[in-house]
Amino acid sequence: MDSASGGSDNSIKEAIPATASALLSAASQQGGGVGSESSPSPAPPSRYESQKRRDWNTFLQYLTNHKPPLTLARCSGAHVIEFLKYLDQFGKTKVHITDCPYFGHVNPPAPCACPLKQAWGSLDALIGRLRAAYEENGGRPESNPFGARAVRIYLREVREGQAKARGIPYEKKKRKRPTVTTTAVGVNVSRTSTQPVDGGGGRGGIGGGDDSVGAKTGANVGSATAVAAATTNSV
Repeated sequence: MDSASGGSDNSIKEAIPATASALLSAASQQGGGVGSESSPSPAPPSRYESQKRRDWNTFLQYLTNHKPPLTLARCSGAHVIEFLKYLDQFGKTKVHITDCPYFGHVNPPAPCACPLKQAWGSLDALIGRLRAAYEENGGRPESNPFGARAVRIYLREVREGQAKARGIPYEKKKRKRPTVTTTAVGVNVSRTSTQPVDGGGGRGGIGGGDDSVGAKTGANVGSATAVAAATTNSV
């Protein structure tokens, strides 16, 4: 009896930790479910937003390292152009100088010693992001240095200069008008509008129909007249 009772006590002692661990795991799962429902993880920022934030921090660091240091309130379009020229040292686009034999060649056959600069498309996209970041961080649109006229002129000069040096036109291609579709629609409309006329060409059909209708109408009128005359004679 003692051995039997001791075996049962041991089994109970072994079952208690197992049951406690099961309850703890279930409680943790329930707690995790409640926590996940109450505080959902925020969506990660888009690629554009991440790039805009990095560009904005880079520009603020440039203002801090400027000699003398500049504040955002004192920043002008001229400082923005200085920043764009500063970025040319990190560019990867070959821009041929006028004396280079490959000036104006799209695919030069051999390397040259012309400098590397930032491509016009990269600078234009950068200014667009910084212009939006400036206003998002409390700047007024009318005093936005990234939208200054001097900056627009500088970007246009960079575009034209790189187009000549690299032989790459930046003008947008004109879209051709869908002449075929327009012609097909015109033909369909003209056919639809001329169907009554074409039917009228076969006047035999329509005329015959009109004649038959007229004959029936005449017969009806004649019968009505005859009935009226008979009624009068009877009276």
